[in-house]
Amino acid sequence: MVDVVDQATRSRMMSGIRGRNTRPEIALRRALHARGFRFRLHRKGLPGRPDVVLPRYRAVVFVHGCFWHRHPGCRFATTPSTRPEFWAEKFAQNVARDARAIEALTGDGWRVAVVWECALKRSAEETAEAVAAWLRGERVALTGLDLHEPG
Repeated sequence: MVDVVDQATRSRMMSGIRGRNTRPEIALRRALHARGFRFRLHRKGLPGRPDVVLPRYRAVVFVHGCFWHRHPGCRFATTPSTRPEFWAEKFAQNVARDARAIEALTGDGWRVAVVWECALKRSAEETAEAVAAWLRGERVALTGLDLHEPG
């Protein structure tokens, strides 16, 4: 299948996709800050460079985009029809890298939360409240936080 835009346009479009300070990430950070949580951002020394690091709680939060990190059952986790083999490999590498980072962090004694983009699109306040409850609690992991209806 042929791309609908030329290579220069596609390159420009892809370069605009940010890995840090995305809208969902900023929405969660604002909501957590409003609830009194203080945190660090993208700490280089930690595996996977978590989006939000809360040293006081020995906890980290990853804000995953549904498309790039393959949120199971989510309507935003589509696969492009052009070069499907390339995308399948790329997505598999992303998911494997995420799993390695989470395993390394939990092995080092960190509590890990994964918040999906669609949960923040639906309700950043509800999502932040769920993360806040998790931070105040004892559970080690908060994975798959996705306050959405799949499909």
